[in-house]
Amino acid sequence: MSDPRALLVALLLCAGTALAADPLTYGTKAQQLITKGDFVQALEELKAATSRFPYDEELRRQLAFTYTELAKRDLQAGRFAPAAENFRQAHELLPGSRELGLMRGIALYLNKDYAAARDELLQAGEGSEPLVYLGKISYDTGDLPGALDLWRRAKELDPANKVLAGLIEKAERELPVESRMDRGYSSMFDLSVDAELPPGLSAEVLDALESAYNAAGADLGLFPTTRIPVLLYTKKDYSSVTAGPDWSGGLYDGKIRLPVGGITKLTPQLRAIIFHEFTHVLVAELTRGNVPTWLNEGLAEIEGRKEYVPRVPELRGNHLIPVAKLSGGFTGMAGAEAGLAYQQSYLMTRFMVDRYGWYAVQQVLKYLGQGNSMESAVAKALSDYSLDLNAVVREWRESLPGAGTGDAAQ
Repeated sequence: MSDPRALLVALLLCAGTALAADPLTYGTKAQQLITKGDFVQALEELKAATSRFPYDEELRRQLAFTYTELAKRDLQAGRFAPAAENFRQAHELLPGSRELGLMRGIALYLNKDYAAARDELLQAGEGSEPLVYLGKISYDTGDLPGALDLWRRAKELDPANKVLAGLIEKAERELPVESRMDRGYSSMFDLSVDAELPPGLSAEVLDALESAYNAAGADLGLFPTTRIPVLLYTKKDYSSVTAGPDWSGGLYDGKIRLPVGGITKLTPQLRAIIFHEFTHVLVAELTRGNVPTWLNEGLAEIEGRKEYVPRVPELRGNHLIPVAKLSGGFTGMAGAEAGLAYQQSYLMTRFMVDRYGWYAVQQVLKYLGQGNSMESAVAKALSDYSLDLNAVVREWRESLPGAGTGDAAQ
C-alpha cells in the first residue's frame, strides 16, 4: 500500500500547479498589486500570465491598463520616451483603442519625435485633439499655414475651446510677418529673417547660435538633437508678433524671436542676447517648463554676460525683491523693476554656480524636470551640503554689500 503522506504531498503539488495555471489567480494577484499602486510588479505578473494564456481577454485588458498607468506616470515625470513606449505596448494589446494611439502620439510630440508623432496622430482619427497636436507639429517645424489649417479644422469640431482659439489668434498674428521672411540654415538652427534686414546678418547670427549651442550646452550638460527655429524681426514686427514689453530684447516661446531692426552687423549686445535666449531653449527642455523665472533668467544672464556685460543697477542686501515674486514672470514689470529683477536673478544664480558648481545646478534642473518643486529640487541636489532653498538664499544674501536680515525666499 502506498504511503498516504506521499499521496497527500502529490495532491497538494498538483493543486498548487493547477492554481498557478489559473488565469483568474494571476488576474486577482495583479489586481491586488494595482490597488496598492505597485504597477511595476503588477506588470511583471501580468506579462508572465499573458505569456502562458495569450488569448485570455481579461488578462490582456489588465496588462494594457497597467501599461497605460505606467505611461501616465512617465508623462507626469517628464519621461516622454518611456511614456510613448508604454502607450505603444498598451495599444498593441488593445489595437482598437484610438485613445491609446492618441496618447502615444502626444508623448512622441512632447519628446520632439515629430515624424513618429505625426504618423501616430494621423491614425487617431479626425477628432479635435489629434488635429491640435498635428497643428503643433506643423507650427514647431515652421509650417505656419499648415498649422493654421489644422487648428481651424479642430476649431470647427470644438468651437468652445479657448486654448485652440488662442493658438489660432497667435498664428494669424505671426503669418503676415513670417510669410515674407527669407530662410537660412545651419547644423541645428532654422533661421527666418525679415526681408528688410541686411542679407549678411544671417550668417553672423547662425555662427553665434552655433557658438551658444556649444558653450551653453557644455555648462548645462545638454545638446539638443531637434532643430531649433529662430526668427529675426524688425522692431515693429517683433512688437506686433510677440506683444512683449518695450524693454524686451528677445523671447523664447518654443522659437527664439529676436528684434534686430536698425543694425547692419552682429554686435556684442546682440550676440549676448542670442546666448541668453538659447539658454532658455536648454532650460525649457531640461525642466519641461517647471522652473522659477529667476533661475531661468539667471542662467540665461550668466551665458549672455560671457559675451557682453551690460550696465546694471546696483543691488544691495537691504533692497531686494522677494524671491516668491521673482518666481513668476517679469513681463508685467516696468523697465526699472525688470532691470533689478534680472540683476537679482543673475546674482542669485551666479552664487549657486560659483558656490556649488555647474553639476549641482544641472541636478536642480533635472529634479525640476521630474516635477519636483524648486524647494525639493534644491534639497535633493544639495543634499551633500544639507541645504534647502531658504538656506541657499540666506547664504547669498549674507554675501551681498549691506546685507540685512530676514528670509528673501518668503
